[in-house]
Amino acid sequence: MSQVEYNMSRWMEGGGPDSDVVVSSRVRAARNIEGHPFSCLASEQENSEALEKIRAGTIKKEEFNGFKYLPMQEMSGFEKQALVEKHLISPFLAYESNYGALMMGRDEAISIMINEEDHLRIQTILPGLRLEDAWRETGRYDDVLESELDYVFDENYGYLTACPTNVGTGLRASVMLHLPALIMTRQINRILGALSQVGLTVRGLYGEGTEIIGNLVQVSNQVTLGQSEEEIIGNLDSVVDQVIEQEQNARQVLLDKKRADLSDKAWRALGTLEYAQVISSQEAIQLISDLRLGYDLGLINGVNHKLLNELLVLIRPGCLQLLAGRELEHNERNLERPVYIKKTLKRSREQNN
Repeated sequence: MSQVEYNMSRWMEGGGPDSDVVVSSRVRAARNIEGHPFSCLASEQENSEALEKIRAGTIKKEEFNGFKYLPMQEMSGFEKQALVEKHLISPFLAYESNYGALMMGRDEAISIMINEEDHLRIQTILPGLRLEDAWRETGRYDDVLESELDYVFDENYGYLTACPTNVGTGLRASVMLHLPALIMTRQINRILGALSQVGLTVRGLYGEGTEIIGNLVQVSNQVTLGQSEEEIIGNLDSVVDQVIEQEQNARQVLLDKKRADLSDKAWRALGTLEYAQVISSQEAIQLISDLRLGYDLGLINGVNHKLLNELLVLIRPGCLQLLAGRELEHNERNLERPVYIKKTLKRSREQNN
């Protein structure tokens, strides 16, 4: 029986401030338990003990009622991949951790990775630009866990973590942005350079080591030492506001100069998604990006952010196999992908009529 069900995560529902550019906001806190080696250096026995201590500390707290507990070692490869694709766990937890597990709330906004690089990685993902809300919610669950567990904390350095870049607050905040206009107008390299100069880093759709596809980028703070949580959140919020403004300006320029081309591209994208018989993951992501831009510019109707976010997730290999309930070869996935795209488009139309 499958450990993971295909559900809509809260961030996939769309909406939230600046949702025309910002897909989601995430805030994650890294924590470790006193008296236990870092997970990435510990033996299976030591990680098992840390896991049991965390489980014992959460079971008694009402805040965790309704949470699902998912041990990595009991899951199939495609189940773990689906959780990566929904941004609920990292590839490290999925494939490299010993005695790793996930605790996940009902709407999947709150997820807690256990025995990743650190003993605990507590994260909140919300739709739109909602960094402060995500920070507040992560902090709430962090406080609940700290009331039951002794964290490793140094008076001079703050929270101690496996990776030096997380020492201090242990806070990593990130925003997923859709930046087609800045990429199409070739302004993106200038933007990326400016972001690195203010202590931010840019990654692809699935974080560190992934390329930018579908005009989607993740922007996050680079270090956590020497800055307060308020400063980290405030700095990222401020810079993202500027990127949003530049993207919106670039969109207006494109709309003024290439309205017919943009409209044509969006409708062609919808037509391909509706009628293609074979489609790759990469092609589908680009088509969804074209469709999203057309929708946000008011050039196409019949779609919305909730639909586009769901399509962005279900076309990925892990989620496709989760929906199919079995492993699929590469060619099989390219055949199954348009089937599920058509089903999702049809369901969305029926719900909106």
